[in-house]
Amino acid sequence: MKVTFLGTGTSQGVPVIGCDCAVCRSLDFRDKRLRSSVHLQVGGLSLVIDTGPDFRQQMLRANVRHLDAVLFTHEHKDHTAGLDDVRPFNFKQGKDMPLYARPHVIEQLKREFAYAFAEHKYPGVPQLKVHPIDHAPFFIEGVRIIPVEVMHYKLPVLGYRIGNFAYITDANYIAPEEKEKLRGLDVLVLNALRRKEHISHFTLEEALALIEELQPRRAYLTHISHQLGLHREVEAELPGHVRLAYDGLCVSVAYEPEHEEESQSSQ
Repeated sequence: MKVTFLGTGTSQGVPVIGCDCAVCRSLDFRDKRLRSSVHLQVGGLSLVIDTGPDFRQQMLRANVRHLDAVLFTHEHKDHTAGLDDVRPFNFKQGKDMPLYARPHVIEQLKREFAYAFAEHKYPGVPQLKVHPIDHAPFFIEGVRIIPVEVMHYKLPVLGYRIGNFAYITDANYIAPEEKEKLRGLDVLVLNALRRKEHISHFTLEEALALIEELQPRRAYLTHISHQLGLHREVEAELPGHVRLAYDGLCVSVAYEPEHEEESQSSQ
């Protein structure tokens, strides 16, 4: 499995408009953060988690030329606003784009992109096929995906586990039963907004404590604000198996294909 970090910033991105702090003025490319998203190449399957406002730029920068499906974590704009830009994949691949999300997220998408779901569509609008999901594992072309519910203040958000890789963003609480889904990981991606306490995101200290509890072999921090600090300085503070993710970072994760029939028979 190849994981490409398309964006590692918070909802405003980094640099923040009009900000003159050291991070926003930094010339280090690792301090330039688009809104959070990842691309997953699992064998021949190409997936994206979230289509934020920078989706078009991210697809071009990462040279993603084929996309099989989009998974959504939740309905906030910094994770959905770029959905219209799946259109080139519609045209190139000649089919609707499958979207996987909870029913209330799908309803929000239908409101915000009403023209794409209209009975009589304007020519050229995105062609979308929705797949409601919840807590149960599901398959996309034979790849098993396990939803992991986390809390973003009072809003339920989905993370996802595929094989021994898991991606958690926009969280500040994970229930014990959901933590069990995050045991035995090779790679955990987890949000760490800043150092100061926040109402709906893990702080750096809280993220590191959770990583220590879950014991993944490697961990990468994402959904980072300019308030966390300069990449090179924060990175120097971290344990050896934890890194700050940055835009464009690619990570390889061992993946054992799992057949749908075998998984269902073992449940």
